[in-house]
Amino acid sequence: MTDHDPPRSREQRKQDVLVRLRQDEDAWVATASPDGVPTLVPLSFLWEDGTGTLVMATRRTNPTAVNVTPHGLIRVTVGHTRDVVLIEGGARIVEAADLPTATRDAFATKLRGWSPHGPRWVFLRITPHTVRAWREENELADRDLMHSGTWLV
Repeated sequence: MTDHDPPRSREQRKQDVLVRLRQDEDAWVATASPDGVPTLVPLSFLWEDGTGTLVMATRRTNPTAVNVTPHGLIRVTVGHTRDVVLIEGGARIVEAADLPTATRDAFATKLRGWSPHGPRWVFLRITPHTVRAWREENELADRDLMHSGTWLV
């Protein structure tokens, strides 16, 4: 039997989630086409504390952007399987010209100068509806940290 660290409190998990969202650069992003074809891709992201949203960029014609358009549903995972953050939410397409300058600048700064521009690129603004976080089986019971867009802790 493997010994694991004791489970973190939900409050500690929320703080750990926020640190990870502020510091990590990449996430796995899952969407599905209207006929149910799944797409899973890695995308870089910015977490905006002020809006409580994730900002990502992708090409306008990539399946992720195309899949978001009809219904906006999206799943994002940050971390690895032994320390995962699972976010389910709504995504909307934002044209680069409509993204606030401060957000574009923060995105480029976090990603060491990478700033997509031109008509091929769009941004996704993702609003979390649920957030779950756990490390091991002993944290599964209290993994829900956000429900219906409201932090539970």
